[in-house]
This record gives sequence, structure tokens and C-alpha cells, in this order.
Amino acid sequence: MENIQAHIKQAEKKCRQQGAQLTTKRKLILTALLQIDKAVSAYELIDLLEKEFKQSLAPMSIYRILSFLEKSQLVHKLNIANKYVACADIINDLPHVTSQLLFCQQCQRVDEIKLNPTKLLELDNKAKQFGYQLLSSHIELNCICNTCLR
Repeated sequence: MENIQAHIKQAEKKCRQQGAQLTTKRKLILTALLQIDKAVSAYELIDLLEKEFKQSLAPMSIYRILSFLEKSQLVHKLNIANKYVACADIINDLPHVTSQLLFCQQCQRVDEIKLNPTKLLELDNKAKQFGYQLLSSHIELNCICNTCLR
């Protein structure tokens, strides 16, 4: 739990630097995501909050909070699964960089890998050559982990 508290303190600092506040409910959602250590949907998060924290939040509140946490670069939304995971970089005081998210479609585990900035620039240039603009701050790869393969 100490590690989670360190993440929360850093998240509060990042929010203050952005002119925002990590409210009690936002902390609760972020804490739950840090504890579960896998990707979860908003509705799975509602169930988790009720079971583990004895808290009840409406789906719209959960979605608003998740949106805030995503914009604050504290949470990633996995579009391939419509699930959320805490950012692995919360504890660092460095600027957020683009990452690859390896998502196990079976156990929902997510590992975040930092992308080499030159590779990202190369991807961005290729996208522009084909008439596209990159919108996401991460790349998602649908995978299966070795544990699930066994």
C-alpha cells in the first residue's frame, strides 16, 4: 500500500501542476486501478469499488473521472477492449512519453513499454504521408501473455 500512496502523492502533484485537483473520488478510482493491476471496464470498476471500498458511484461519474484521469495522463484507455489501466509512469517526475501497451486479451494484464522517440517520429511521419494525424498517446497491441499460453 505504501507504493500506491507514493503513486497517489505523485498524481496529486501532477494534477496541481496542471491546475487541477485530485479529488477524493478521483483518488479512489486511481487507487482502485493501481490495486487491481489489470485493465478493467467502467462497470467492472463500479463492482470493484462496491466490493473492496464499500463505495457506490454512478456510471456517469465513473466515466467523467476516468476521462479526467486520462487527460491528466494518469490512466490509459485501451480502445481495443474499452478498458482502463493506471499509467506505469505516474511515479516518475518526467514528462509523459508515448508508449506501447501490451494487452493480454485473456487475463487483461497490461504492460507498458516506452516507445523510442525516433520510432514515434517515424510513425508520425508515415501517418502524415498517408494523410493521417496521430491522435493517441499510446499504441495498443492485442496479445496473449505467456502465463495464459500455458
